[in-house]
Amino acid sequence: MLQNNQKKESKDRDFLYPKMPAGRLYTYRKWVSYGLLLLLFSCPFLKLNGEQWVLLNFIERKFVFFGLIFTPQDFYLFALAMLIFIIFIVCFTVVLGRLWCGWACPQTIFMEMVFRRIEFWMEGDKQKQIKLNAQPWNMDKILKKSTKHFLFLVISFAIANTFLAYLIGSEKLFSIITEPVHQHVSGFISIWLFTFLFYAVFAYVREVVCTVICPYGRLQGVLLDNQSLIVAYDVNRGEPRGKMQKQNVAEAKGDCIDCGLCVQVCPTGIDIRKGTQLECVNCTACIDACDEVMLKINRPERLIGFYNQDYISQQKPFKIGAKAYGYAAVLVMVCMVFSALIYKRSSIETTVLRASGTLYQNRGSNQTSNLYNAELINKTNKTVKFEFRAKDQHDQIEFIQAANVLPKDGSAQITFFLIRDNRQIKEYKSDAAFEVVVDGKVLSQASTSFFAPPDNE
Repeated sequence: MLQNNQKKESKDRDFLYPKMPAGRLYTYRKWVSYGLLLLLFSCPFLKLNGEQWVLLNFIERKFVFFGLIFTPQDFYLFALAMLIFIIFIVCFTVVLGRLWCGWACPQTIFMEMVFRRIEFWMEGDKQKQIKLNAQPWNMDKILKKSTKHFLFLVISFAIANTFLAYLIGSEKLFSIITEPVHQHVSGFISIWLFTFLFYAVFAYVREVVCTVICPYGRLQGVLLDNQSLIVAYDVNRGEPRGKMQKQNVAEAKGDCIDCGLCVQVCPTGIDIRKGTQLECVNCTACIDACDEVMLKINRPERLIGFYNQDYISQQKPFKIGAKAYGYAAVLVMVCMVFSALIYKRSSIETTVLRASGTLYQNRGSNQTSNLYNAELINKTNKTVKFEFRAKDQHDQIEFIQAANVLPKDGSAQITFFLIRDNRQIKEYKSDAAFEVVVDGKVLSQASTSFFAPPDNE
């Protein structure tokens, strides 16, 4: 199904100069992009429950998603969330092809809706850009090029700061920006390192990220099937193509007049008429360009459109295949499990372990004790005053190292003896359960084993 776009090898890379796209789909795409950009730039700076919307602090091992704080103890939830994301991408691709790349991928949105539009604004459309690059350096060229790259650097700087806000937190980023540089040398270096990295990607690497670096395009060959919707050329309707001339209009059998606009607007430089290719990001620019030509020559729109392979080859109408339903069913089940785990997740993580290398302790003839270490982890951003107690009212706790306050995002260590009446001991190994109570509510529970010889009476 996939065909590689054959290009002549060259020692020097030929930069692409796509024509400025326009059309109904491009307008929809702009509004989708603006909404996603607004979300991307706002998430690290908006607060919910005292925390920024999204935080991925790998250094301090703290992760926040829309008010919920996750710690390393919640790694199983993180792994499950990644599994959901992967299954969603697979399911999405099976049904809608590589639409994510053209409409929602940050690389494409920034490249086509921000940096490329600045380029069109400063240097003009395709032919003007080619002419400007070919002409010798003069004041006009220096002014346009320097202004363009200055704006590229400014936007890259903004992206770098936003990216760091996701990684280290907006408050720490604000401190790096406002306080003297010598207090945050590593943070200052990081900001400029990411600035130049993003500048290099969007000013020079560009579409190579999509066509070579990103592995998602390679996955199309595995994920797509004959029912997948993709941006495709209706070869049955368009061929044989030929230039349209007034004196021999009747000779043209296909609707394609070989104008080449679909190639000129493509941000990755492919010819969609050669079939589905790895480089196609489903940006739909070729659909708008072709529709405009079809209207001018009084032919139906969508010579290029969203089609599946069955429609192109056999004119079968679109329907979702069994594989997509299978992936969707798995996705729903995993999401249900994830939601249940989130619902049951406690705001305080409690772990109780018997002190290593210790046996039970006889306390006279009526009682026996075991020594335990407990760790309590606060998963909220508030200081919590708590009570640690045994769940069984017959059990007693004697604290050696006590604590009743959990700092926000912190932990507390407790060492204690659990004392049990010998008459309650019926077997050598029994269960011991504990509760963490905050404001009269049990927020966390933990259990472990209690070892003692059973009462012989």
